[in-house]
Amino acid sequence: MSDTGKVGSGVGERIRRRRGGLSIQSKLLIMLLAVSLLSSLVIGAVGFMNGRQSLNDAAIDQLITIRSMRASEVLEAVDDAKEAASLHSRNLSAQTLSTTLNAAFDELQQTVITDEQQAQLEKYYSDTFVPVLEERADEEYGTEAFIPESNAGRYLQLQYTTRNLDFDVDYDTLLRANDAGDGSSYSAGAERYGDYFTRLIEEAGYEDALLLNLEGDVVFSAYKGADLGTNLNTGPYRDTAFAQTYRDTIATNTVDSLGITDFERWIPSMNVPTLWVVSPVGNDSGITGAIAFQVSLDAVNDVMTGDEGWKSQGLGDTGEVYLVGRDDLMRSTSRRLEEDPEAYVERLIAGGGVAPTIVERIGQVKGTVLLQPVQTMAVEEAQAGRSGTIVGRDYIGGESVTAYAPLEIEGLDWVIIARIDTSEAFAPVAEFTRNVLLSLLGILLGVSLLSLLLAQVFTRPIHRLVEAVRRVAAGDLAVQVPQGSRDEFGDLGNAFNDMASSLRIKQELIDEQRIENEKLLHTLMPESVAARYKQGDEAIAEAHENVSVVFAELTGFDELASNLSGEEEVGYLNALMRGFDEAAQKTGVEKVRTLRGGYLASSGLAVPRVDNVRRSVEFARSLVDVIERFNSQNGTSIGLRAGVDTGTVTSGLVGRTSLAYDLWGDAVSLAYRVRSVTGEPGIYVSQTVYDRTREGYTYVEAGTVDSQGRAETVWKVA
Repeated sequence: MSDTGKVGSGVGERIRRRRGGLSIQSKLLIMLLAVSLLSSLVIGAVGFMNGRQSLNDAAIDQLITIRSMRASEVLEAVDDAKEAASLHSRNLSAQTLSTTLNAAFDELQQTVITDEQQAQLEKYYSDTFVPVLEERADEEYGTEAFIPESNAGRYLQLQYTTRNLDFDVDYDTLLRANDAGDGSSYSAGAERYGDYFTRLIEEAGYEDALLLNLEGDVVFSAYKGADLGTNLNTGPYRDTAFAQTYRDTIATNTVDSLGITDFERWIPSMNVPTLWVVSPVGNDSGITGAIAFQVSLDAVNDVMTGDEGWKSQGLGDTGEVYLVGRDDLMRSTSRRLEEDPEAYVERLIAGGGVAPTIVERIGQVKGTVLLQPVQTMAVEEAQAGRSGTIVGRDYIGGESVTAYAPLEIEGLDWVIIARIDTSEAFAPVAEFTRNVLLSLLGILLGVSLLSLLLAQVFTRPIHRLVEAVRRVAAGDLAVQVPQGSRDEFGDLGNAFNDMASSLRIKQELIDEQRIENEKLLHTLMPESVAARYKQGDEAIAEAHENVSVVFAELTGFDELASNLSGEEEVGYLNALMRGFDEAAQKTGVEKVRTLRGGYLASSGLAVPRVDNVRRSVEFARSLVDVIERFNSQNGTSIGLRAGVDTGTVTSGLVGRTSLAYDLWGDAVSLAYRVRSVTGEPGIYVSQTVYDRTREGYTYVEAGTVDSQGRAETVWKVA
C-alpha cells in the first residue's frame, strides 16, 4: 500500500471513530415520528368539515322554515280577507244597504248644486285637502280634479267629506256620523243601515269600506273621504288598479266573483299604499253593486314581522321576512327601518343604489312599501318561479343568507324573501370553527414543540453550512464552520472549511494580480478606454472635435543624463513626470502618454470643455513652473519647449501584441511642429490658439510653419 493510500485509510478510520452520536438516518427516523400527528389533523379536518356543513345547513334550513311559515301566514291572511269580504257582501244588511243607498244616490242626482256650494267644495280641496295631501305625498296636485262629476257625488261630499278638517281626528268622527241632518232619504238610509259598515271597520280592522253601485259610483264610504261620490269609471280614480279590479269583478255579474288588487297609492287616504278586496253585493238572483274593503297596510306588516317578534321567532338580531312585487318594490316594511330609521336612511345614502328623493321619502314616511327597491339575485330567481337559497348582497348593501320563493296568490304577483346577515346566520359555524381550531391548536402546539426541538437538532448543522455558503458567495472567504457534530454533517463541515481556506488563498493571489494589472493598464491608457478594452473591444478609435493638444519636450536633459547613472536618470524623470501629472490634474488636462523627454496631453478629449484652449495654455505654463522648481531643487538647467494647437484629433489603441494608447491628427501634428519653430525653450501656439486666447495672455510672433500647404504663424507666450 502506498503512503497516500495509508493516509486516506487513516483519515477514514478517524472519521468512523469520531461518529459516536446518532447518524443522520437516526435523526430522520425520529423526525418522521412526528408524522403520526397527521392522523389527528385528518380526523379533526373531517370532523370540522362535517360539523361545519351541518351547522351551515341547519342555519339555511331554519331560514327556509321561517320563510315557508310566513308564506303560509300571508296566504292564510289573504284568504281570510277574501272569505270575509265574500261573506260580508252577501249579508242581508249589505244587500239592504246597497239597494237603499243606490236608490237614494239616484234621487240625489236631481239635486241642484249652486255656485256657492260649488265654490265651497273647491275651497275645501284647495285650502284643506290638497295642501295636506301634497305635504304627505310630496307631490303637487290640482284642486278641481278630485271633485265628483255628478250632482249626487258633489252633494254627498258637501254634506260629509267637507266636515273632515283634521285628517288625524275627524275621520273617526265621520265613521259614526252617518246622518247628515239634511232630512234626505240618503241620510235616513245611511243612519239606519250604515252602522253595519261601522262595525266592520271596528271589528274586522279594515282601513275603509266602500259601497259602489253598478255604474261605478261610490255611493257610501265608511269614513266619508274624498272618494265618496266619485265614479271609478269616469272620475279621478278611473286609471287605478282598484277601478280596474272593480270593473272586472262587476263584469262577472255573480256574487261568487272576488277581486283583489296589489298595493297602490290611494290618494283619498293621503297617498298611503292600499290593497283592496272587491266583492259583488247581491244574491243568486242578481247583484246590485259591490263592496270594496281597504285592507290595512299594518295587517300585512303584522303578518310579515310577526308583530315585530323577529328575535323570538328565530330571526335573531338581523333577520327579517318581506314581500316584493313584480316592480321590484317592497310590499311590506323593512325590519331595519322599523328598528332604527335614521341608521337605515344613512345606510341607503352610503350604499348609493337608491335615488336621493326616494331615500328622503322613506325617511319621511318611515315606510318602505312601494318605495324601497329590491334588485337582488334572490328576487330575480323568485320572480322566475324558482325557490332556493343564496348568499350574497342584500337590498341595502350588506351580505345576507337569503331564502326566496314565489307566492301563489291569485291576483297578486308577489315573492317572499327571508334574509339574515351572514355574520349572524353563520355565527354557530364560526363558534364551532373556533372551538375546533382551539382544540387542534392545543394538539398542534405540543407537536410543534417536539417538532421544533427535533428540527433544531437536525437542521442546526445545515443552517451553519447554508450561512457559511452565503458568506462565501458574498465574498467572505475567511468563514469557518464550527466543529461539533459527529456525523456526516461534521464531515461536510470539515470539507467546507478546507474548501474555504483554499479559495481564500487563491482569491488573495487573484486580487493582488488584478490590482497590478489595473495599475499597469491605467498607465497605458485612460480609464474610459481601459474599461472598453476590458469589455473585449480591441479596435478602439474615436474622433474628437474641438480638442486642444499640448506637446511638451525637455531640452538639455540629454546633457544632464550623460553625467548620471541609470537609477539617477530614472529618478529625475519620475520626479518631472509626477510634477507634469499634478499640473495636468490641477488644470483639468488629460495625460495621453509620456516619453523619455516629452509629454503629450490634451484638453476636451475625455471631458468636453468650453475653455479647453485656455486650459491647455495654462497647463503649458504650469509645466514651465515645474521645470523651474526642479532646476532650483537640483541645481540643473534643463528647459521646456511646448507646442499648443486645437482642432480635430483621433484617439485609440495602437498595435495588437503590444498595445499603446496614442493621439493623432492635424492638431497633434501642428502642436508637434510649432514647438520647434525657433529651437529655443518656450511655449509656442498656433494661430488658432492665439486667436482664442490673446485676450488672456501676452504673445510675440515667433515665426511660421507649413500647415497643409500654407504658412501658419506661430506665436510664443511672453
